[in-house]
Amino acid sequence: MLLSTHISPFARPLYVMLKPIGAVCNLRCKYCYYLEKKGLYPQVKDYVMSDEILERFIEQYLNSQTMEQVLFTWHGGETLMRNKSFYEKALNLQRKYGRGRHIDNCIQTNGTLLTDDWCKFFKDNNFLVGISVDGPQHCHDVYRKTRDNRPSFYNVMKGLSLLKKHNVEFNIMGVVNDYNVNYPLEFYNFFKSIDCRYIQFAPIVEQVDGAITPWCVPSGKWGNFLIAIFDEWVKQDVGEYYIQYFDSTLANWVGVQPGICTLAKTCGHAGVMEFNGDVYACDHFVYPEYKIGNIHTQTLTEMMYSDKQLNFGNNKFDKLPKQCKECDYLFACYGECPKNRIIKTASGEDGLNYLCEGYYKFFKHVAPYMNFMKDELDNKRPPSNVMEAIRNGVLK
Repeated sequence: MLLSTHISPFARPLYVMLKPIGAVCNLRCKYCYYLEKKGLYPQVKDYVMSDEILERFIEQYLNSQTMEQVLFTWHGGETLMRNKSFYEKALNLQRKYGRGRHIDNCIQTNGTLLTDDWCKFFKDNNFLVGISVDGPQHCHDVYRKTRDNRPSFYNVMKGLSLLKKHNVEFNIMGVVNDYNVNYPLEFYNFFKSIDCRYIQFAPIVEQVDGAITPWCVPSGKWGNFLIAIFDEWVKQDVGEYYIQYFDSTLANWVGVQPGICTLAKTCGHAGVMEFNGDVYACDHFVYPEYKIGNIHTQTLTEMMYSDKQLNFGNNKFDKLPKQCKECDYLFACYGECPKNRIIKTASGEDGLNYLCEGYYKFFKHVAPYMNFMKDELDNKRPPSNVMEAIRNGVLK
């Protein structure tokens, strides 16, 4: 991040997210795109990663890294449906194969299974915990339900309080949908009220049988959502609260790699490995046609630098429609995530991003502020000076 002290996103080593429990979860969030992945393995009864695959992955992953600082990301399903002994084993293997390198661990959870014991473990082992919260209760409980359709907000907040109790470093991932997109400032202020300094949010764009689902965020409203939060943040919170979308937008303005793959020129550097060792091009492309191999027969390096994976990454830019390549904000967006390129351009060309209208509206609105912050950075001054410029009427 340009504005934070977290791990730099500008170096891009080989990165593979790990799915130790596959598509298994204790919740049934309406918009979840991952539970359906069980269908890839219809004969499987137990979706847990074996010790043999875990060790093979950790050895190969560490051997593939060219930097001294290495990040492991544990994702679900629900990661805490694997017991603590699994992660203790992983840490031992990291020490065994790490050759003294600095190793960080990040784990994503829905928060409902957190306990004092889990939080003590995360604190003792310096885990960064990502927790999924979709805003205040009336927003969160719309789609994030239990298997028997009960709301999950209370249990998530209980888990969050335990993370705070044990001083575990955490950040928030909020999914933006057709409901909470209407409450941008309430959404933002809620995260501030729980003292979350690092905020990520992701818009829902999903199809079922070729039709946009009801919970998808409307494109125009997505732009309004970003603008409303940005206007609040840029006046008073720059340097205090770190919002991934705004940091990444500024990174593109400055001309360095953004901290989010969707806004990068190319992708394909972030794969995902399933419980059985199958490796796919991306977490959002876990489909048979995007499988790049299996760790039993190929190394992670061979798979992630294969022609198939490199073409997947380069296609993010190469297959943009003409409208995108002629857009004033191409440098800030690069067509966003390929999974969202599901509509036609005005001229009838395929491949326009469903969220194009919203992003264009956002980039146009923030351009003066981004230009100012870029100039501050170019002159080795803090971008947070933008707040004083607004107060003094230099920017409106």
